Amino acid sequence: MRIAMIGTGYVGLVSGACFSEFGVTVTCVDKDESKIERLKRGEIPIYEPGLDKLVASNVAAGRLEFTTELAEAVTGADAVFIAVGTPSRRGDGHADLSYVYGAAEEIARAMDGYTVVVTKSTVPVGTGREVEKIIRATRPDAEFDVVSNPEFLREGSAINDFMRPDRVVIGAETDRAREVMRGLYRVLYLIETPILFTNLETSEMIKYAANTFLAAKITFINEIADLCEKAGADVHDVAKGIGLDNRIGRKFLHPGPGYGGSCFPKDTLALVRTARDLDSPLRIIETVVDINAKRKKAMAERIIAAAAGSLAGKTVAVLGLAFKPNTDDMRDAPALDILPALLEAGAEVRAFDPESMDEAKKLLDGITYCDNAYDTMEGADVLAILTEWNEFRSLDLERVKRLMAAPVMVDLRNIYEPEMMAEAGFTYSSVGRPWPYGRKVEA
Repeated sequence: MRIAMIGTGYVGLVSGACFSEFGVTVTCVDKDESKIERLKRGEIPIYEPGLDKLVASNVAAGRLEFTTELAEAVTGADAVFIAVGTPSRRGDGHADLSYVYGAAEEIARAMDGYTVVVTKSTVPVGTGREVEKIIRATRPDAEFDVVSNPEFLREGSAINDFMRPDRVVIGAETDRAREVMRGLYRVLYLIETPILFTNLETSEMIKYAANTFLAAKITFINEIADLCEKAGADVHDVAKGIGLDNRIGRKFLHPGPGYGGSCFPKDTLALVRTARDLDSPLRIIETVVDINAKRKKAMAERIIAAAAGSLAGKTVAVLGLAFKPNTDDMRDAPALDILPALLEAGAEVRAFDPESMDEAKKLLDGITYCDNAYDTMEGADVLAILTEWNEFRSLDLERVKRLMAAPVMVDLRNIYEPEMMAEAGFTYSSVGRPWPYGRKVEA
């Protein structure tokens, strides 16, 4: 089979590479000439573990190629995937679908023969119908079907998520379209992956409902963590205790500074806007959005509190900038709220992240970016951990103490144990855990 993947962002590049690994011939298309040239040279524009090797092996096998010529890629393709960005639209929070609709129009002009047009981008309910209208208006004679096939990729483990997914969701309404999609996912049928066929609207809703549910779960445990601190309970034991209930599950119950990334912030907001437009408001998700925004700002207050209530003339060492480990993605990362607040409070901020420094420099001014974790700590009054990269989990605490002006750590990811930190001589603050050791820091 042969497909075209329109867009070489995170979703398009990962999906294209994985489909080629399935034996499908894939042409990835992007208007960004510099990005396509980099990909042709074997340079991967995003950080995703294993993606470089996957791309290289399938390019070498002749199953994966890159181009800026959409018409060339679409002509003769069995299916064309739209995997372009759908960022939040400025001013109202709706998903900006201009890239999706623009791609649909270009695809319509290039199609020859029956083609399945697949929306892989995360799009609001009703987008597939609009794509169908655009194609029909552009090419009344075209023979095609529109399909919804949302992605469920986690940054940092996206290849495994594509190759061994919990499920595949396909919104298709003709037998012909369903057969094409079955052919593309044949490898997953062989390993008995659940594949759910629905109509277009249901498939689109599943994606939004899944992301907003997970965002709500994160926000729930963050609120419970705040309560645990005041009540003397340990949020990790609480999470374990409720997560052992199969109806709840253990995942997404780790407290922290709030969710970020390319999906949850924009998808929760987009679903809230869609629900309001349909006069069916989602009060729970509206609250989730509000709480998460406030939480990121509140984390800066914890760091200020750890420095005896003032950062004027003081230095904060920050470990981690990306919204999660194993990615260089800075989109809606808590650091984007926390670090400016620290600067505003008068601090000098020295920061390090293993992968996201280049992206961070585009978004955060006034920060001193360091070459490694220990370089951030020279003369620092507070050390703050914002992202739980593995290399931050086993710091040489004696070396940290020697470097810092004061042994104070604010661990927003709870990667250390309070008792161990107290024994090491640190004033230690974490999220949602009791304070039997060291000094309790009030935010």
